[in-house]
Amino acid sequence: QVQLVESGGGLVHPGGSLTLSCAASGNTWSITSMGWYRQAPGKQRELVAAISSGGNTNYADSVKGRFTISRDNAKRTVYLQMNSLKPEDTAVYYCNVQRLGRPGSWGQGTQVTVSS
Repeated sequence: QVQLVESGGGLVHPGGSLTLSCAASGNTWSITSMGWYRQAPGKQRELVAAISSGGNTNYADSVKGRFTISRDNAKRTVYLQMNSLKPEDTAVYYCNVQRLGRPGSWGQGTQVTVSS
């Protein structure tokens, strides 16, 4: 019902920046929120940032002040601007979409590697 295409991952040095994009297609009219999760090897998947249809945002404490989530309603796309990246940010990042009264949808994941 909702397809998510993620892009923007890659390899960066500590202190560098990346911007992730997630474009939604399909039945997107009922989306209530979009967000980014990440999962590092051997660790639980965790919420990084989320933005509601009304524009409210929330962030994990570990990324506050460094990451910014935003959206482009016309393009049905959510972005995650990541600055001052740390090795601890290395993970597979997954886009998540929640729809009113429906199960959530997940992207395929994009690898972010922060290494010196």
